[in-house]
Amino acid sequence: MPRPTAAQLAYGSCTVIFSTLAMLLLSETASGLGIVVIALAALALGLLVAWTVPVAGAHAAQASAEPVADEERVPTSL
Repeated sequence: MPRPTAAQLAYGSCTVIFSTLAMLLLSETASGLGIVVIALAALALGLLVAWTVPVAGAHAAQASAEPVADEERVPTSL
């Protein structure tokens, strides 16, 4: 499994923090079990966001691996 990029870590961390705060404020829970459930849900959401952030290097490598057809080439001189 490849290491996560800085963007994946940042998006995942922000998602966990903000979704935890939002769910705690909206649910107004005071019980320990409610807080644990909200924290686990926010962690799962943060992992989902971190895994689905596109990796720039993979798209660039995939794009460069595709051959260019003759019809798509544009002449540089007139």
